[in-house]
Amino acid sequence: MSAVRQAREVTAITPLAVRDLVHCYEGSNVLTGLDLTVQQGSVLGLIGRNGAGKSTLIRAMLGLLQPLSGMASVFGEPALKLGDRTKERLAYVPQQPEALAWLTAQQMLDYVGRFYPRWDPLFAKRTLERWQIQPNKLLAKLSPGERQRVDLIRALASQPELLVLDEPAAALDPVARRELLREIALRAGESGTTVLFSTHIVSDLERVASEVAFLHQGKLLMQCTVDETKERYGRLWLPGQIGYAAPTQSLSRRRHDDGSLSLVVERDTHDQWPEAASLPGARVDALGLEDLFVEIAE
Repeated sequence: MSAVRQAREVTAITPLAVRDLVHCYEGSNVLTGLDLTVQQGSVLGLIGRNGAGKSTLIRAMLGLLQPLSGMASVFGEPALKLGDRTKERLAYVPQQPEALAWLTAQQMLDYVGRFYPRWDPLFAKRTLERWQIQPNKLLAKLSPGERQRVDLIRALASQPELLVLDEPAAALDPVARRELLREIALRAGESGTTVLFSTHIVSDLERVASEVAFLHQGKLLMQCTVDETKERYGRLWLPGQIGYAAPTQSLSRRRHDDGSLSLVVERDTHDQWPEAASLPGARVDALGLEDLFVEIAE
């Protein structure tokens, strides 16, 4: 097999994938038979309320915890048995970075950089300066926002092919958050970096994500492009007297005090709304991404 063909096959392998993933804590299901694929070069925003299972899913995808059942793979390798070459290709930033807290920011970056053949020390140095982080200050002495910034620098300086961020803006101020999103968009656009980031901030998704996946109560309710959400999903209103005609399949369902029903519904394969939408008195309202998230998550 030629080197060119081998390279093509390597790049064609899906960066992240899970199948039938199940996990639980103390007898309560956190992930329930979940399937998710992150395609090469995409920026996938994983959205869900706090406690929806986002961090557990990410850790299982990267082999940082062993799920109760199911499989997870990174660039085609089993997540629980990743080789060093595969680990060099990815970077992960947890929601609350705590590792190597006894080192200074510069010491940590110098140490970690030895493990990555594509490490960019100049980027690390310049970004520390731009974000006004003292390089000789112990990580344990930094504020949560500063600590998260240093970990983001560590991840980005490795120039990964796959970048995984768990609530990356949780401890960042608005200016730092916008800089991070700009950097994500730049990496994805210029280098083809595949990005998975979890968030509950819908505006972050709209700025940089090409795809969105909704995680709710351990289940993946939907996965599609950000643009698709505006055309594919809507809120169906049905007066009480025709509530019986409500479709059985919907992403959410609410009955109101006046007896009417509102449901989040999806167009079918022929781009048509459910039949109930054509009944007298029924209507379908467009949903923005934030409205869709609120409807599903509440």
